Amino acid sequence: MTAMSMRAVSPMPDAQTVMARASTENFPVASRMLPRRARSHLLAVYGFARLTDELGDSAPGDRLSALGELERDLDRAYEGRAEHPLMRALQPTLGECALPREPFARLIEANRVDQRVNRYQTWEQLRGYCELSANPVGELVLAVLGLATPTRVTLSNSICTALQLAEHWQDVAEDMACGRIYLPGEDLERFGCTPADLTARHAGEPLRRLLAFEVARARAVLAEGAPLIDELHGRAKLAVAAFVAGGRAALDAIERARYDVLPGPPRAGTSRRLLALAATFADRRRAT
Repeated sequence: MTAMSMRAVSPMPDAQTVMARASTENFPVASRMLPRRARSHLLAVYGFARLTDELGDSAPGDRLSALGELERDLDRAYEGRAEHPLMRALQPTLGECALPREPFARLIEANRVDQRVNRYQTWEQLRGYCELSANPVGELVLAVLGLATPTRVTLSNSICTALQLAEHWQDVAEDMACGRIYLPGEDLERFGCTPADLTARHAGEPLRRLLAFEVARARAVLAEGAPLIDELHGRAKLAVAAFVAGGRAALDAIERARYDVLPGPPRAGTSRRLLALAATFADRRRAT
């Protein structure tokens, strides 16, 4: 399929627009703690993940067709003939790092799920979604760094799930505006919260209690993955600690906002992230 026919399926966002989101993430996309070549590879992986999300979240027209075309371009990338600029940028990374196709395919599948599922009734269903939407990123990061083992991937999955949960809790209002609710239905019922409570200007007491519960649960999941830091050394250790610290800082920001996320997503500034990084290393020293 030619680039012209790709545009006929659905307009593809340009690379600059997609990559502009990197500065808004809760964690450093390509930490300067890492060697330059590793940063380049991680930015290429991030470009794919963001492009996939853009198609699943905001592409005009038939998003399933657009995601299908992206998967075909992924196959072309493995053959060295991708068409989208971000997919072409990914090609050297696929070869040099010997990255498997399956995690990329799961990220695409997560966005297919988004086209047909907009609510999750149980915690386990939501964690299953994170297996598609978040955990593959950690697997790919470890693969890029040449550090992937089954144990490390399992720990990474907890970190990535927690980061995804933190983003969901920050973005309750934005997701609701798109018709999506990631707060599990069973938890909404438990705390006496209704979907209408998610459309108010400010969070009422039931929603604040619910988010306090979800933030605590996300912290526990993040803590499950934190021992990954102890598995690593040098710059990789620092980079993964920064991922964990970014999650901690995001959850802290929600707490500082007294769980009122409806006016806008609470965000942590640079100083808060640095404090969270120091606290993360202090916790790991006590744990070992």
